[in-house]
Amino acid sequence: MSLDPKIVETLSAVSTATLTTILLKKGLRNVWMRGTKPLRPGQPRLVGRAFTLRFVPAREDLATPESWSSPKSTRGAIEAMPAGCIAVVDAMGVTDAGIFGDILCARMAKKGVAGLVTDGVIRDLAGVLGTGLPVWCQGQAAPPSVAGLTFVDWQQPVACGGVAVFPDDVIVVDDDGAVLIPAALLDAVLEAAPEQERMEAWIMEEVEKGLALPGLYPMNAETKARYEASKTK
Repeated sequence: MSLDPKIVETLSAVSTATLTTILLKKGLRNVWMRGTKPLRPGQPRLVGRAFTLRFVPAREDLATPESWSSPKSTRGAIEAMPAGCIAVVDAMGVTDAGIFGDILCARMAKKGVAGLVTDGVIRDLAGVLGTGLPVWCQGQAAPPSVAGLTFVDWQQPVACGGVAVFPDDVIVVDDDGAVLIPAALLDAVLEAAPEQERMEAWIMEEVEKGLALPGLYPMNAETKARYEASKTK
């Protein structure tokens, strides 16, 4: 199920750094996917439902070029991706076999997939960049996926960058990497996020005025009163 455009609009204005703070307050510490770096500078902040893909270690009888024609293949998974989703690929942190190249990324872009997030790497760097598909990964490598990985399934729980990701969890990704919002906590995060951003923007204004951090960040009672008063002006 795709996200309501209003949800996308709200979360697109919230940094992943802010989201990790909000989720930490709710007891979740492990929500940032390690190794998910923007492939190119200036990629937009994206928000979407997770569409998960899972690789396991290569096994010689299964990880072959012939496997690419199997119904249970990365090609089949891409055809099942809905527009607006963010593909989250569990590549076990393998960095010497590229999970996708230019052709697969081009197909994802054509289908309206919002972006690709993986703890692995891509191949055909120039071609992938040419597709315009926003990608967050650990870099690039020439060998194909079957050189080090076996694709097993899609839309199952996966571990990407050390984070448990379930289908339809919400992913927000920006220059700091990819952050998971559990589907069950989405409403609570949506309620808290705009206020957290507003408060931190106000604190930044106070810092720029020359105020010292003690009592300001975090706020003491006096600062909280000043902040609340500022919202009524």
